[in-house]
Amino acid sequence: MPGPAENPPVTAILLDAGGVMLFPSPELLLPPLHAAGLEPSVADLERAHYRAMADCDKPGREAPGGQWWREYLRDFAAACGVPADQVDSVAGDIVGLTDGFAWTHVGPGVGDALRGIAALDLPVGIVSNSTGEVEQALRRLDVCFALSEDEVLPEASGVTVGAVIDSAVVGVSKPDPRIFTLALDALGLADADRSTVVHIGDSLRYDVTGALAAGVRPLHLDPHGFCPAPDGHEHLRRLDDVVPLAAPSS
Repeated sequence: MPGPAENPPVTAILLDAGGVMLFPSPELLLPPLHAAGLEPSVADLERAHYRAMADCDKPGREAPGGQWWREYLRDFAAACGVPADQVDSVAGDIVGLTDGFAWTHVGPGVGDALRGIAALDLPVGIVSNSTGEVEQALRRLDVCFALSEDEVLPEASGVTVGAVIDSAVVGVSKPDPRIFTLALDALGLADADRSTVVHIGDSLRYDVTGALAAGVRPLHLDPHGFCPAPDGHEHLRRLDDVVPLAAPSS
């Protein structure tokens, strides 16, 4: 794997939403976990998310397809310490509580990290496998927003980005490289050197594989070192670690 000094300068930044900026709501996750006799903190829930993503990403494990959410919640419940004989029940209870967009918890440090990214003055876009609601959620939660052509800059604390690409809206999802092409087109970078574009995501299966297929440089956000196949791509421990990586050399 090439070191940072061997990589070209960064000219644009793409970010996943779930697991990078947003996490499932603790208010929805905790009741079934409490019923199972567990008392995880919010930090425990965030750690369990990354453990579950790594388990979903294990080489040789079949892609969950349309059952992704339930499969993820099984791994998530296990990562929280739910006994094996209760995992299906707890995951099913959480499914019943999450009828709608559940990714409404903003991760710690996300606002500061996005402001640091915005200060780099590079094109920034969001590329998310979602349900058609991620752009609205990011705006409502004051995380980030993309302005429409005639929209006046709103009074909000979120960061302005160039585009928010939601798989349910555009009809293609990661790891299909076409979703990255759509993002670059929306940012006015159709002819950009893709090796100078980075994509930050929390999934080996979807983010890293998709970025590599698109010719984009993947940065795997893996705070706890859970990546099941860490060779061949770079890792970030924190979202704001991209700022010094992308900052122009003095």
